Amino acid sequence: MTPADLHFAIPELIVLLLASTVLLLDLYIDPRRRGMLHFISLLGLLFAAMTTLGELTAVDKAQHLFSGTMVRDRLGDVLKLFAYVVTAVIFVYAKHYLQVFKLFRGEFHALVLFVLLGVMVLISAANLVTVYLGLELIALSSYALVAFNRDLPRCSEAALKYFILGSLASGLLLYGMSLLYGLSGSLHLANIAAATLWGDQWIATFALVFIIAGIAFKLGAAPFHLWVPDVYHGAPAAVTLMLSSLPKLAAFAMAYRLLHEALVPLFVQWQGMLVIVAALSIILGNLVAIAQSNIKRMLAYSTISHMGFLLLGVLAGNAAGFSAAMFYAIIYALMSAGAFGVVILLSGHGIEAENLDDFKGLNQRHPWYAFMMLLLMASMAGIPVLAGFFAKWLVIQAVLDAGFTWLAILALVFSVVGAFYYLRVIKLMYFDEPRSEQPVTAPADFRLILSANSLAQLALGLFPGPLIALCTAVFAG
Repeated sequence: MTPADLHFAIPELIVLLLASTVLLLDLYIDPRRRGMLHFISLLGLLFAAMTTLGELTAVDKAQHLFSGTMVRDRLGDVLKLFAYVVTAVIFVYAKHYLQVFKLFRGEFHALVLFVLLGVMVLISAANLVTVYLGLELIALSSYALVAFNRDLPRCSEAALKYFILGSLASGLLLYGMSLLYGLSGSLHLANIAAATLWGDQWIATFALVFIIAGIAFKLGAAPFHLWVPDVYHGAPAAVTLMLSSLPKLAAFAMAYRLLHEALVPLFVQWQGMLVIVAALSIILGNLVAIAQSNIKRMLAYSTISHMGFLLLGVLAGNAAGFSAAMFYAIIYALMSAGAFGVVILLSGHGIEAENLDDFKGLNQRHPWYAFMMLLLMASMAGIPVLAGFFAKWLVIQAVLDAGFTWLAILALVFSVVGAFYYLRVIKLMYFDEPRSEQPVTAPADFRLILSANSLAQLALGLFPGPLIALCTAVFAG
């Protein structure tokens, strides 16, 4: 370890110190003043973002840290900046939920910050051990968060399912990594890619199967998706909000690091596997979502579909494909956070607004919030001039350029199919009579962030150039 290593790892150290500080302060602070923990968490995220932004402008090429176990590059810095933004949004939405449901404890902020730390480690991983360390830091914190409401049996049930299936997926991934280490004699991703043992080694493809299974599970892609609807439904809405957004940035980074940086000699093999996973995710996610009456489960199957679209960019295997997939991951994280923000907004009196019928007549109760949800649902559906349209356009264009015309057509067809369940939510809000006349209220910071989150879908749709250029620059050269 050198002073340069510590200098480039300052953002991770800030988040680690922040999580530990929040956890310790919660033991001594007056429960009536726990809002201070929320403020400290947001302030710490701002410091981490400023540090990362400073390094982003100062560093032109990748810097390997801690004996090559981590890498500091533009991909990592950009994803970390958006991870801070998403985490801040999660905290603002979750604060309102936790206060309404009397769950406002410092453990929530601490655990989410540990998830963020795991995301940052995974994003910067340059070694198989670091990949696994970041992955498990995310997973272990997420298990605890899913069971955060200990008085609700379905939360414990969801946490147990998540733990069992997550442990199985981690074991599969670890087994694949051990085979890679045996083949290459190295844990470093660059050394694995440069190993001369690939040739006709069938065992390398065997190892690849386990790697793909682990990546697909963490993305929530079919056929490794079975945990997604149950965990999304069973977890508190504030936790589902986190699960549906923040880890997706890390999962994309993991796919890029492992497949492109370590397993590029097996490009043909993993491309073929991802074609199957992407197609299954798009088909299954969209078809099953239509049958859902619970919006958390509907958005869970929507997630499966969206991860299929994200994989379209990854399987292209070139700079255009990876930049399109990165753009998709960022836009989806923002869309999903906003959608669950509206779910939290309508929840109250100990009952989550998780049924589609709870959205009936929202336009009559509060037109502005109905318009915000309209923007989010339309963006998820890929309606033109919204950010979700350009996200889908870019990944479909990437897969077309890769020669998979049939897959692009499949994606277009099921985009139309998927638009049905998003438009159904809009129809309920604007054309049905409300089930309740209760006013929709929220704190000022919640209203501000939700409005900015939703309007960003329109702004990034009208002016997608800067973000697309940023994602493209990450993979240039």
